[in-house]
Amino acid sequence: MTSNALTDQPLIELHVQSGVATIHFNRPEKRNAMSDDMRTQFIAALENVAADKAVKALVITGNGKGFCAGGDISGMERRMQAPAGEIGFNGWHRQQRVHHTQSLLHTMPKPTIAAVNGAASGLGADTALACDFIVAAEDASFTWSYIKRGIIPDGGGMYFLPRRVGLARAKELIFSGRKVEAGEALQLGIADRLVSADRLLGEAQAWAAELGKGSGTALALGKAIVNQSFELTAGQVFAMGSQAQGVCYTSTEHRESVMSFLSGRDEKTAGKAP
Repeated sequence: MTSNALTDQPLIELHVQSGVATIHFNRPEKRNAMSDDMRTQFIAALENVAADKAVKALVITGNGKGFCAGGDISGMERRMQAPAGEIGFNGWHRQQRVHHTQSLLHTMPKPTIAAVNGAASGLGADTALACDFIVAAEDASFTWSYIKRGIIPDGGGMYFLPRRVGLARAKELIFSGRKVEAGEALQLGIADRLVSADRLLGEAQAWAAELGKGSGTALALGKAIVNQSFELTAGQVFAMGSQAQGVCYTSTEHRESVMSFLSGRDEKTAGKAP
């Protein structure tokens, strides 16, 4: 893996403890701005988490003072310096990698939480939105600042943000590129929980562990359908749900749960039947 030249450390850190994976963006001297090398490592980490059956949930956060400052400006400069006939294709290729990364996160078959410390700007804000839930520190902020660089949100913000705050509010945030402080983010529904900075990672990891306790099969299938539910008719959701439920009926988790209930083990452990 390519390392951070200033610290000789990987640009992405991945740790797993008690079934919860934690990915740290590790480019603190650049406020974790996403470079091409960092994205390559991020993709590898996401693929690792998705494939690891021992991992039940994922938390993403940033090392240092910020979550992610967005795309690396030096990378933008290099793209502009390419021969005119190559800029378009180079940009298209970069977009494919950006969208692949965000899709891996959005479709992760496990619960995902962004633990946002400090600033989440541009692509950083979109990356937080690609997670199922966002826990923000009291000093966190969000900004869809693409407009200030003469570009549009390319990390999924135009898809995710309206689903959290509504169409008109999403337009206002994207068109203005203004900063949203943590308190307003909670009020608007951008963030789901607000905690002190010193409790941020622990709270996010504890919530991830709680969410990951359920059937991995049911979580993965249910998330895949709910992620598409705004674009589907009720009939399509019912049809997809029927197929998914058929898979759940055959799962080890379902069988063990039913047998535990029938044998009375649930009552002995929980004090009452569900």
